[in-house]
Amino acid sequence: MSLRTRQILNHLSHQAESTQPKTMSVENVTLASGHKMPLVGFGLWKVPADKAADIVYNAIKQGYRLFDGAYDYQNEKEAGQGIKRAIDEGLVKREDVFVTTKLWNNYHKREHALQMAKAQNEAWGLGYIDLYLIHFPIALPYIEPEKLRYPGWWMDAEQKTIETAKVPLHETWKALEEVVDAGIARSIGVSNSQGQTIYDILTYARHPISALQIEHHPYLVQPGLIDLAQENKIAVTAYSSFGPQSFLELPPAFRERPQQVPLLFEAEPVKKAADRTGKTPAQVLLRWSTQRRIAVIPKSNNVGRLQQNLEVTNFDLTEDEIKAISALDKGLRFNDPGFYLHKPLRIFA
Repeated sequence: MSLRTRQILNHLSHQAESTQPKTMSVENVTLASGHKMPLVGFGLWKVPADKAADIVYNAIKQGYRLFDGAYDYQNEKEAGQGIKRAIDEGLVKREDVFVTTKLWNNYHKREHALQMAKAQNEAWGLGYIDLYLIHFPIALPYIEPEKLRYPGWWMDAEQKTIETAKVPLHETWKALEEVVDAGIARSIGVSNSQGQTIYDILTYARHPISALQIEHHPYLVQPGLIDLAQENKIAVTAYSSFGPQSFLELPPAFRERPQQVPLLFEAEPVKKAADRTGKTPAQVLLRWSTQRRIAVIPKSNNVGRLQQNLEVTNFDLTEDEIKAISALDKGLRFNDPGFYLHKPLRIFA
């Protein structure tokens, strides 16, 4: 176990000593399906599988109700065990917890998407998935699920070979609609998608696009995409809200872009807003999103920030502060398979 993981677990355990869960109320956003999703959640990317159950259980005691996972993260079963433990102990009911997970690229074909949705739902062990997203709008060849290794882009992990598959997004979306019909998921949506993908799905969607999850921070604001989503009642979830911070601990190819820019915690408009409000720069960055009704799913390695990340709907930034932070925009994307893969996949071209 790494030192940082031990620190997180020790802090969460200390916070969870009370027999009662935290009662802090987190605001919700309404999905196009009519279901409600918390504005602030806990991201499961990079959470070690062998520690996920304890981390999730203690996060529930701390007040978290939204958990954002994916098949590619390889920790769904363990995260579900943490939620089920909290339910069994009466800390929460199933309907109090919102689970998002995602269909990985190798399973876009109809029969594979249906199989994976069922298997992922069984792995979580909670009866249903609240929100099921297409992780990336690109299909890769089928690979046996047990052979998939994080990150799941490569057919051959050693050679890092990449192939694409001829599966139209229309087929994948229709499969997800069948997942809703079967009661496996309550809402469906897309992730890492651009405007044209949304326009295309809107022409044939029988169940609405409930959510769009995108990389969103002051270095990558994407205002037009957010406007398009919100105009169509598509809830937006931001990942990597702290910009380069999430990528500096990854392999060199992922770090190249983040290393080129200052940390957002040190950006002048962020620091000025933090000074005025008495909040941390991290809280300001999260409030920059939540104040615009964009959900956030941070996961911090700073033990003191875990509780602070929940406290980002009880203060307001001024309009000028929001504009100043947005003006940091560089159109700089860090999670870009067109940049960091050996054979680029130019999804965002």
